Amino acid sequence: MTVFLEALALVARPDVLATIAIASFLGIVIGAIPGLTAVMGVALLVPITFFMDPVPAISAIAALAAMAIFAGDIPGTLLRIPGTPASAAYVADGYAMSRAGRPERALGLSMASACIGGVVGVILLMTAAPLLARFATNFSSVEYFWLALLGLTCAAIISTGSPLKGLISLLFGLWIATIGIDAVAGQPRFTFGSIELMGGVSFIPAMIGMFALPEVFKNITSKASRQEPPEMGPIFPGLGTQLRKRWKNLARGSLTGSVIGALPGAGADIAAWVAYAIAKRRSKTPEAFGTGHDEGLIEAGAANNGALSGAWVPTLVFGIPGDSITAIVIGVLYLKGLEPGPIIFVKSPELVYAIFIAFLLANLLLIPFGWAIIKLSRNLLRLRPCYFAPVVLACCIVGSFAINNSAFGVLTMLVFGLLGWLFEENGIPLAPAILGIVLGGMLEFNFVTSMLKSQGDLTIFFSRPVAAILGVIVIAMWLLPAISALRKLRAKAS
Repeated sequence: MTVFLEALALVARPDVLATIAIASFLGIVIGAIPGLTAVMGVALLVPITFFMDPVPAISAIAALAAMAIFAGDIPGTLLRIPGTPASAAYVADGYAMSRAGRPERALGLSMASACIGGVVGVILLMTAAPLLARFATNFSSVEYFWLALLGLTCAAIISTGSPLKGLISLLFGLWIATIGIDAVAGQPRFTFGSIELMGGVSFIPAMIGMFALPEVFKNITSKASRQEPPEMGPIFPGLGTQLRKRWKNLARGSLTGSVIGALPGAGADIAAWVAYAIAKRRSKTPEAFGTGHDEGLIEAGAANNGALSGAWVPTLVFGIPGDSITAIVIGVLYLKGLEPGPIIFVKSPELVYAIFIAFLLANLLLIPFGWAIIKLSRNLLRLRPCYFAPVVLACCIVGSFAINNSAFGVLTMLVFGLLGWLFEENGIPLAPAILGIVLGGMLEFNFVTSMLKSQGDLTIFFSRPVAAILGVIVIAMWLLPAISALRKLRAKAS
């Protein structure tokens, strides 16, 4: 209790509270701008943290990240341009709600789900951090292979339209993931002599291009008359009732996000996709997903911030970054003379609990800050495409350039934007391609590593208990659609 009170005193200082408030505002703004992500915002914040004490520095990063992850839902809901990769999992439902005249419902559910998921994640972080971190560090390349394959399997579940077109999109994403130097053999692949491609295709510019530019192109080429956008109604009336109705989705999404986030390298992206797929699988109306259904939006939205909290488990306990944001956090801790790992709980327990409290406060601030930005964001709906399309394009260019401070990022964004537009014009879903790009490298590296360990023996993928369980889950997900199709054929035949 003494340690907790000391931590509370560290956070309750006026300068720390002011820092959290300012960082929250910056996170809201950065997340709401297409092309600017939470990772980018945190990276831009690092030089400022040089002049801060450890507690306000880490608190600022936690607050900015929590706000930016939620704010990424705003452009996704209003413009169909996900502000973060994780928001792409349920962007179709949010945008459909907006076009149906219910933008306040979509954004209100996203805000509340993110807040609850983040709070649950922080509570689990505070109570079960050592246990979850110990479990995650026991993962070998075999478990990570199945985890990546599980994420790719989700692409088949969440993709809409023709299964063949979904498979084409997924294979395209996997091919993009192979570009660059092979992490195991060190051989360049599909680089065509380009030095820029040696490091592979940067995911953020590709994501910006595939999701943002097609919308800009459609707005430019569309000859349809502009429709009056729906009014943004009150956010809170009926919100509590809807959340109580979907409490299972909230609980399951929060837990899913927290557990997946605790796995090193997984992050909110995988958590959102997996949570959305679980929600669709468990739903009584899976056919409604993608058309403005709230189950997937609530569950994946809670998983986003839950994973953000969970990613701090391996970071603080073992010094292993859970995602890109916590990788930056580790660097900041070292700059402050603090070594992340078990020793930090012994030498500076008050600092650890101060970070927990700051993270909890940042998630609670989602409600007032989220309400304010939602009210301001409704003006985006009143803009003519000729007004916001150039602004969106400019933000995309700035965001793509800022990734590596290179014009090649802008070129990548433009190429993938054109490809995304061609995909949509031909009814090919974008989500499987994005998921293939994200997980392709992870899948290949862990597969090759596992095969080298076993000298080509495939039984290694079922040699460990956790790996065997994950393998059975993935295979079951493959077999269930086939079994369901056979049952339908037998029912028709009889």
